[in-house]
Amino acid sequence: MKKSSIISLMTSFILLGVVLLFPAPQANAAKGEFSTYWDFNDIPDEYWDDEDQTDESDADEESEEEQALIQARAELKTYFDQLSTLLSYEKKAVDSLHSIASEGNTASRKSIYLKLANTVVPNFTKLVSKAKLITSSNPEIKRLHTHLVRGHYLQLEGYILYKQAFSRNKVNLKTLQQGNAKVDAGRALVEQSTESLYNYAVEIGYESSSQ
Repeated sequence: MKKSSIISLMTSFILLGVVLLFPAPQANAAKGEFSTYWDFNDIPDEYWDDEDQTDESDADEESEEEQALIQARAELKTYFDQLSTLLSYEKKAVDSLHSIASEGNTASRKSIYLKLANTVVPNFTKLVSKAKLITSSNPEIKRLHTHLVRGHYLQLEGYILYKQAFSRNKVNLKTLQQGNAKVDAGRALVEQSTESLYNYAVEIGYESSSQ
């Protein structure tokens, strides 16, 4: 296998830093006006009482729903803030992978190994270990984060296999391909989790505070 083909196997990754910037859906419906031929003075008081109670009940339900959405948005904002602390580790790892790819056929086996051993694997290890510490009281966020962590852990396993493949004078192509399979599986899981997070954010009307 040519060196260019080997390097192409190693550039299968996904950036975690996807910034979700989208407006919350407009939920304020205009109140419809109505007309009636009744004389309001002819309507018994008990009917007014019942209607008032119904209106208050509806208002209470709307208020509870809105409060739940506000809380969910705040929990998602907190979660995104925690995720942002991981970006520096991923950037270092990805930049190193980019540098390997940019060197192309001129990259030596030893150079590739050192970048994997000294930058890619250590930074992705920190990313995964710190991602495991992120928590949320929101069940949906917690579920999606579990998948996200699993995806990045698979990527880490793949990068470790890359390092092993380049650790000897002759590149171990079988180990390299195994690593690529891990990275691809991890990437797919991260993509799926990211898309699900996006859909959940849209569902609750999340709006980035930067807007």
